Amino acid sequence: MDLEKLVSAAKAARDNAYVPYSHFAVGAALVADDGQIYTGCNVENASFGLTNCAERTAIFQMIANGAKKIVAMAVIAEGDRPVSPCGACRQVMAEFSESDTPVMLATIQGQTMETTIGQLLPYAFDKGDFHEHA
Repeated sequence: MDLEKLVSAAKAARDNAYVPYSHFAVGAALVADDGQIYTGCNVENASFGLTNCAERTAIFQMIANGAKKIVAMAVIAEGDRPVSPCGACRQVMAEFSESDTPVMLATIQGQTMETTIGQLLPYAFDKGDFHEHA
C-alpha cells in the first residue's frame, strides 16, 4: 500500500474538518480490505463529548460501506511533529485491524512517522478479553 497516497487523501479530508472550537483540523484516510479508500475529518460540537475524531469517522465510513478491516491508515494535522491518535481512536483502530497494520502519521508541513496499530496500542482490549470477562 502506498502510504503517501493515503496521506494525500487524509490531507484532502482534513479540508472538510468542522473545528470552530479547537481550530485543530485533522484528516484521516484508510484503505480497507475491499481495496477502497475511506476518509474522515474531525467534527466538533458545542457539547464537546459529542465531537468525533477523524480516525473514527474514516473507520465508521468503512464499516457503513460494508468493509470490515483496515489494511493501512494515515492521519494528518498541522504541527511541529506528527500527531498521534487519541486512546479512543486507537482502540477502535485495533478492533478493525491486525497489530502489524501500518499507520502513517504526518503533518501538513511534510513530516512523517510510520508506525503500526500494535505499536500505538500494544495491549488493546480485544474480543477475547470481552468473552473472558462477560
